[in-house]
Amino acid sequence: MNIKDQVQKMDAIVAQGAIVEAVKGFFADNAVTSDYGNSGTNGKPQMVEKMEGFAGAIAKVNGITHHHTIVDKNVSASEFTFDFDMKDGSKIYWHEIIRRIWNDEGKVIKETYFNAE
Repeated sequence: MNIKDQVQKMDAIVAQGAIVEAVKGFFADNAVTSDYGNSGTNGKPQMVEKMEGFAGAIAKVNGITHHHTIVDKNVSASEFTFDFDMKDGSKIYWHEIIRRIWNDEGKVIKETYFNAE
């Protein structure tokens, strides 16, 4: 499996704001995540549930910018800026690096988020 192609496809979907679809299409069933070293998810179903809840709480997408991506063997790092108005009146502005480890089938097995600011 060509990991670079998978990364490009996933990043394009994320950049369109289809984060739930990205998880459903590119995560392995046993994938784990970590949010800035804090809580995360364990398994694709838990991540899908988390992303569905998050996406449902967005009132307005002000912008999603994909800056850069690097790929080295089965590890990728993608830099994004996310700018959202939430339904509860809060605002989210994340500039982050999303580090992913991919398996041989081209699925994400680990995703970690790092603050890029």
